[in-house]
Amino acid sequence: MTTADFRAVQDLERAAGELFRQAGMASIADDEPFSDAELATFAAAGWAWVLTVPLGGSALVPGGQGAAEVAGYAVGEVVDGAAHLEQLSVDPRHGRQGLGARLLGHVRAVARERGMGRTTLTTFREIPWNAAYYARLGFTVLPEAEWGPELQVKVAEEAAHGLDRWPRVVMAAEL
Repeated sequence: MTTADFRAVQDLERAAGELFRQAGMASIADDEPFSDAELATFAAAGWAWVLTVPLGGSALVPGGQGAAEVAGYAVGEVVDGAAHLEQLSVDPRHGRQGLGARLLGHVRAVARERGMGRTTLTTFREIPWNAAYYARLGFTVLPEAEWGPELQVKVAEEAAHGLDRWPRVVMAAEL
């Protein structure tokens, strides 16, 4: 992800958020996407990626080549020595094509290359494209007794932001 991608990522996040409105979670849909400064922090740390497709198409192309649009993105960080997926979103117009799984696979590959043994994330338990989706991709619920101190802080911050109005889980996948 580069600064040139930020606007597209923010627009994509707003579009993806509309799925939550349809699920009765309007406050999630109304939540603002990451700011330019937040995206720049993820990118500078090497934990931000976009997935592009040709304009009007669905085949993957390398970012920055030809007329393409951002179809998905992922950002993460290191939490308790593990790769933590902070956000993964796919534009609903490109959903159900395996793009999210490809992005997640890339995040996990980068984590392995960087010597990490697991990937963690937090997500909504009862939304089908959240916990159930990640479970299909090899993630399991991580019991609270196994959360490190940084992950505990992250969960508390999400609760302070109001995300705990709906059941949430912490999930992990070994690499």
